[in-house]
Amino acid sequence: MIFMNKKNEVLTNLELSSFCKQMSMILKAGISPIEGISMMIEDSQNKNEKQLLEKIYEDLTMTSSLAISLKKTSVFPNYMIQMLEIGEETGRNDEVMDALSHHYQREEMILQSIKNAITYPMIMILMMVVIIVILMTKVMPIFNQVFQQLGHEMTGLSKGVLLLGNTLSKYAAVFIIILLIVIGFIFYLLHNKNGKEKFKTIFYHFKGIKNLFHKIYACRLAGGMSLSLKSGLPFDRCIELSKELVYDKHFQKEINDCQNLLDKGSSLAKSFHDSHIFTGVQSRMLNIAEKAGQVDSIMDDIADQLEDEIDEKISSYINILEPTLVIILSIIVGVILLSVMLPLLGIMSNI
Repeated sequence: MIFMNKKNEVLTNLELSSFCKQMSMILKAGISPIEGISMMIEDSQNKNEKQLLEKIYEDLTMTSSLAISLKKTSVFPNYMIQMLEIGEETGRNDEVMDALSHHYQREEMILQSIKNAITYPMIMILMMVVIIVILMTKVMPIFNQVFQQLGHEMTGLSKGVLLLGNTLSKYAAVFIIILLIVIGFIFYLLHNKNGKEKFKTIFYHFKGIKNLFHKIYACRLAGGMSLSLKSGLPFDRCIELSKELVYDKHFQKEINDCQNLLDKGSSLAKSFHDSHIFTGVQSRMLNIAEKAGQVDSIMDDIADQLEDEIDEKISSYINILEPTLVIILSIIVGVILLSVMLPLLGIMSNI
């Protein structure tokens, strides 16, 4: 386990998963938390990791509470701290740690899938822009020289592309500055709570994207519910804790609707179905699990199923987007070249 985060920044999902997995193995082996942290300090591989573990060890010797010790570092998420507090109260810290490791591993896989879905198209779009800009600023002027040598001038679309290319070349510095400002502004919005909400509102107009986000939030909720139920918490408390994992106001409204239905005496499966959190199949699975007293296991199964669906959905979007971008690039380049080549062939045929 290597901690690479900056001071006072929450650890990454991979770091959290790794830490929880190691602590789970230590606790299951009958080793106390303070001994386990001491062993981890000896195995630490860098300065940041060692300092963090030493801070945890120091607080642990004074408080004897792993949850309090982790909370004082300010780098562990509140949800994890709350689950550990419950684990210490119920004497099931080893099980909680194991479940947390699985939870953050799932979160990392979803996050990576989203990053891949965004990164690959962005690279493709950037390549398209570079190719088109080179075509307009470097290739079109060469064709213009050929036309001039033949005693003709470019007209129509080809002339418009040439003028645009000349403008880009002349004011390249200005366009680059504007582009950097736009990119910086987008990054600012993506790291700003209000900005994220605006982007989500835009995406929610696209049914496919809306469904994908819904699956991601439902997966987080189901995973959180499974973890908190395994800790022995009452169901209403489980929902309140799991709600903290979802930051989307649209989905939180669905959770509130589910809680209201439960308060009115509706069954667990029906409440999740009528509030549109789970599908009919998932609700039927939950209904059977409720009768069998295995809701925690089924919630985990639902989370795994949703994770697979998310990965499959994102992969399908990428598979569609890749040839679409290639086709768009081919059409743009083809139109530009034909706007030059066809008049040039006409001139050559008349010589």
